[in-house]
Amino acid sequence: MAVPGSVNFLGEGSQNKPMGMENIPRRTSHSVFRAGYGSTGGGPKQAPEKKRTKNGILLVPQPEDTGNDPLNWPTWKRDCALVAVGLYCAVGGGMTPILAAGFTDVAEDYGVKVEDVSLTTGLYMMGMGIGSVLWSPTAILFGKRPVYLASAVMFLVSNVWCAASPTYTSLLLARIFQGIAISPVECLPSATVAEIYFLHERAFRLGIYTLLLLGGKNLVPLLSAAIISNLSWQWVFWIIAIFSGFCGGLLFFLVPETFWDRAPVPRAVIRERKLTFNTNFYSKYMGQHPDDASSLLALAGSRRQSRHDYTSHHPENEKLEIEPSELAMHSESHIKTITDPEKVLPEPDRPYIPNLKYGLQHRRSSSAPPKTLPPQKREFEPAIPKAWLSNPIPKNNGDSSPSSIASAPPTMPSRLAYTHALRRRPTQSWMQQLKPYNGRLNPDEWLKVTVRPFILLSYPAVAYSSLIYACSVGWLIVISESVALIYRGDYYNFDAMHAGYVYVGPFVGGVLGTAVAGKLSDVIVQAMARRNDGLYEPEFRLVMMIPVAIATGAGLIGFGWTAHDHDNWLIPTFFFSLVSFGCSLGSTTSITFVVDSYRQYAGEALVTLNFCKNILHGLVFSLFVTHWLEADGSKTVYVWIGVMQLIATLFTVPMYIFGKRLRMWTVRQNFMERF
Repeated sequence: MAVPGSVNFLGEGSQNKPMGMENIPRRTSHSVFRAGYGSTGGGPKQAPEKKRTKNGILLVPQPEDTGNDPLNWPTWKRDCALVAVGLYCAVGGGMTPILAAGFTDVAEDYGVKVEDVSLTTGLYMMGMGIGSVLWSPTAILFGKRPVYLASAVMFLVSNVWCAASPTYTSLLLARIFQGIAISPVECLPSATVAEIYFLHERAFRLGIYTLLLLGGKNLVPLLSAAIISNLSWQWVFWIIAIFSGFCGGLLFFLVPETFWDRAPVPRAVIRERKLTFNTNFYSKYMGQHPDDASSLLALAGSRRQSRHDYTSHHPENEKLEIEPSELAMHSESHIKTITDPEKVLPEPDRPYIPNLKYGLQHRRSSSAPPKTLPPQKREFEPAIPKAWLSNPIPKNNGDSSPSSIASAPPTMPSRLAYTHALRRRPTQSWMQQLKPYNGRLNPDEWLKVTVRPFILLSYPAVAYSSLIYACSVGWLIVISESVALIYRGDYYNFDAMHAGYVYVGPFVGGVLGTAVAGKLSDVIVQAMARRNDGLYEPEFRLVMMIPVAIATGAGLIGFGWTAHDHDNWLIPTFFFSLVSFGCSLGSTTSITFVVDSYRQYAGEALVTLNFCKNILHGLVFSLFVTHWLEADGSKTVYVWIGVMQLIATLFTVPMYIFGKRLRMWTVRQNFMERF
């Protein structure tokens, strides 16, 4: 049996899509990421001609024939949206350690200990963890544009609050609010990129987003150090407030709503898109056949049954009486079930609609043997409005006249309503797309969508990736909380400006780590897939954990050891850069592994990873690491932290060996869709 997440790189199919998708129960919930692959059909289908670029590259996903589809926007428009979101992410990414070089100044202004100021970082990360859980389901239900705009407004207010905080407690509360406000930069941009770019365009654009987000974590503290040295730490937030207003303007004018439902839809709905509901034509037909709607049901059902060589079997001693109340009972189910009886399963306490033909015949002669009707003449088919067949029967509230049925407007599934409306409209103008809110996009309950990321922690691959991601990003934050204590201490005696220069090395290490993680990982994966008869497994990504363990373990221990021995400041800075390099490898590897393993739950998985990173690591360690550092020194602290990192990476061994079996186990349990 093919396991979900496995991909046949050397297959002869039209595309290298994940294997085992047919073994996954169909997802009924919604995600930030739209479905990328449909269910595999049982029989041969004549696929329409695929759209390609001028260079012959197949467009995945396939754009629709409307200018309102975000994939059909001009390239410059999509790139402008990426730049606007990317700049906002760069600022948001750098807000975590923004006060790292100024801990001493904050402590002096509020009369607190330097090690206590680390709470401004830990509580900020707690806010980001809470915010990602709140914003992600809101974006799924109401769209990303209102979330981006609300986030920008709240972020501006939070910066003003931080700058004007009269007490240390007020500053802590402001940082929590700031974390909640800016948290969409970690959980939404990846989905935005996936919605406005084709598959062959995403890698480069995702690289830009990742570079801006991670680069901001090292560049913004460098700039804040210069501001603190020349002005004050309060001016850091005043300047960020001004820039956040600029970013909010870019988001408002350059980032329209990017939601577009690309989930596979029933064939009846696809046919309905191409047809126009002709009420007058249907009314004319009902005027010629005034008996009731049952005649139309019988004709449609018999024609479909004969087309599929379908023979009804019914006990001879049982009669099926069709009453108006029973007909109204089918208002919950679509008539489109008639058009495809193979896909329909009988529901308890409801008549099986394809047998309706036989039931009507049986009333004429209960002793007649079952038989297959001959195919209906094709000349009659246009007389039945097919668009009506793909819509629900209106409920019978006592008025079963043909006019009441004919006047029923066509309906669409609620999850398709927004996209379906845009398909029928002409291309929206720039002014029309500035609308900040487009209504509810999905009918799911907000609370259920909020809980789904926590259910994913029961998936071993997600739990493992959350551990690696939390450590990969968390240790960088721990070191940033130590910068003021180590570099501005009595021995090195750096001022805020020179302490900020320390972040140049980690920035370079992070860029190199991101580049190596992408290129080297692809080379290793392709080589291992060839040795595995062309079959790719997500566990192949875990080979990159070997350099991650070496770089982060050596970097953490080396940083604390050399700083404790008062070596030249360049040596601990080099080990800081090595940690940044390894952490970039680790974060990229954990994300790609979990996305490859559970592509259909990628949106919720990213929320899970960020929540664990911000709450279970960032907040917890900020509560005691600076006090621990002050009590035992950097050598003891970072040797133990290095050991913790090595223990965490050792979980890679069982995950590599048993990962495939664990993936299949989660498919059988199906925790996500049970909820």
